Amino acid sequence: MMKPVAIAIALGALSFGAAQAEPAVYKIDDDHTYATFAIDHNGASINRARFDEVSGSVKFDQAARTGAVDITVHVRSVYSGSKGFDQHLLAPDLFDAAKHPTMRFVSDRLVFEGDRLVEVPGQLTLLGQTHPVTLKAKQFTCYDNKRAKTEACGGDFEAVIDRTQWGMDYLVDKGMPKTVLITATVEGFKQ
Repeated sequence: MMKPVAIAIALGALSFGAAQAEPAVYKIDDDHTYATFAIDHNGASINRARFDEVSGSVKFDQAARTGAVDITVHVRSVYSGSKGFDQHLLAPDLFDAAKHPTMRFVSDRLVFEGDRLVEVPGQLTLLGQTHPVTLKAKQFTCYDNKRAKTEACGGDFEAVIDRTQWGMDYLVDKGMPKTVLITATVEGFKQ
């Protein structure tokens, strides 16, 4: 018969091993992942555009409520609905796609309130500069994806940034706003 101390040690070893389990890796689903921005245009309208080419992965341990995010946005995939505006967005005075073909968001922490993911604090690299950004979760869930035949997790996230932090100063001196709403729609398939 096993002694109580030996049982406690065995149970402790089992629970330690379970706590050390690696989070699952989710590969970004190209069909359901993109980034957008919206900025006021002289108080008359809102300029919006979407970046359709996004790559990366998410690590997520649902039981432990932990995870990490590494997402790259390919600047040349921008689409605003206007070819002229798209070309200007890629120019040196805005996204400078020739010198900075990608933007990247990296986070090693997910913040939960109970079972609900509420934010993803991380670092955004844009125009060669990296600064903190916290994406607020508008919604997030995991579900059994029949098409991919695996679990999918995804959500909608947003943040308001001051674009001048990254050196994107175009027309700020003429009254264009510094603040930009950025959003990320992300879904990934468990690998």
